[in-house]
Amino acid sequence: MHPGNNLTRDEARRRAQLIQTPLYDISLDLTRDSATFACEATIHFLCQDPGATSFIDFLAPSVDSCELNGEEVPKEAFNGARITLSNLRDANELHVLATCDYQNIGAGLNRFKDPVDHKIYLHSQFETFDAHRMFPCFDQPDLKASFTFTVLAPSDWVVVSNNPGQ
Repeated sequence: MHPGNNLTRDEARRRAQLIQTPLYDISLDLTRDSATFACEATIHFLCQDPGATSFIDFLAPSVDSCELNGEEVPKEAFNGARITLSNLRDANELHVLATCDYQNIGAGLNRFKDPVDHKIYLHSQFETFDAHRMFPCFDQPDLKASFTFTVLAPSDWVVVSNNPGQ
């Protein structure tokens, strides 16, 4: 586990007072034949204290680009487990392009190759602090959000969700 991959009670309490109504638009590219996948995320959220600094949880090997309100976020704002978000506005838009790791620990997005049929199987598990292993998010239960997911997968895969899809 990454040493910074933890959320303290005080951090969660402060962030819940600061951040409101996040909306996530997440696109995943699962077509790579590798241990990684691509994630593109656009997150809209409100801030109760314009000018404040907060962070979004994201455990990934690399962030390829990150913009907050149309301005580039410095590379050093990402420490491998979270992205620091400075000078927040009333209404914010965060856009992140990243490379993510598949997990094999039962949390995040897990990838498994069946030794019998040689097919690839994926499943996700986000309780209680594991959604940020797949996409950047304010990963705490008191920050309820709406999500839109788009998945690019190999043509022979079946993609299933617990929400109605298109």
